[in-house]
Amino acid sequence: MKAVICTKYGPPEVLQIREVEKPTPKPNEVLVKILATTAHIGDTKIRRFEPGLGPVKDFFFKPVMRLILGFKRPRKKILGMEFSGEIESIGKDVTLFKVGDPVFASTEFRFGTYAQYCCMPENGILAFKPINMTHEEAAPVSNGGITALIHLRKANIRKGQKVLIYGASGSVGTYAIQIAKNYGAEVTAVCSTSNIELVKSLGADKVIDYTKEDFTQSGETYDVIYDAVGKIECSKRKKALAQTGIYLNVLAASGNIILKVDDLNTLKDLCEAGKLKTVIDRIYPMDEIIEAHRYVDKGHKKGNVVITVAHDK
Repeated sequence: MKAVICTKYGPPEVLQIREVEKPTPKPNEVLVKILATTAHIGDTKIRRFEPGLGPVKDFFFKPVMRLILGFKRPRKKILGMEFSGEIESIGKDVTLFKVGDPVFASTEFRFGTYAQYCCMPENGILAFKPINMTHEEAAPVSNGGITALIHLRKANIRKGQKVLIYGASGSVGTYAIQIAKNYGAEVTAVCSTSNIELVKSLGADKVIDYTKEDFTQSGETYDVIYDAVGKIECSKRKKALAQTGIYLNVLAASGNIILKVDDLNTLKDLCEAGKLKTVIDRIYPMDEIIEAHRYVDKGHKKGNVVITVAHDK
């Protein structure tokens, strides 16, 4: 099968398409024909070997990350954290899925979705694809969507609360707007000028253009501030919080979350009810994975960058 191999840490050009052995499912696994994956910010950070926690934390964490991920190159050479596709074969003990089922999933730090095929345990973060979504629309939900859901749930958001989402036009941010609205919150989205109409279309009640206004200077306070890109300065984090408010940072919180298939099914239900949709900025074929990573590295994507995976007929 074809797969994208990360040959070493570095710029997008370290990614190469190669022929590798097609995996065989274990008794409790399914083999999925991947039809769509994403150029996720997590993949690009690992490719660059930049944890992205800030200069000081990165300095201390990099040696640990090398032990976990690999010293000169990722141990898991095939990156990619999420996918949507169809089950091609199943192990002898699998009972939840059958051949031909459309599914979407998160592989987390097992990676492996930059390929034509991937094996998943049937009790992994694997669920039936939302019936009203294409594979391109479904693939990002299992990472960006599930991240936003778990983080916002920690804040115990209630109807009428004021929630500010910083970095509202990115993958996690676009899902967070919709999920917070589903909880009944009043949502203020912080983004750049070019993304104002986008976040409004997703349900944001108010929008702050960070290129023109500092949200901490308005005098407004919020019950929840969700930094969906991990870029709010330390000195500003508490200025706009209500006295009992909660601050969430996508970078700090991500290391403490445990994904569950129930969460993926919750998102599936929201998608099928028309309450959650995927924002797609660009779609690239797998052959153009370098260009896709190069675009994500610029840091200005709207929603998600999707990778389509072709198969011989």
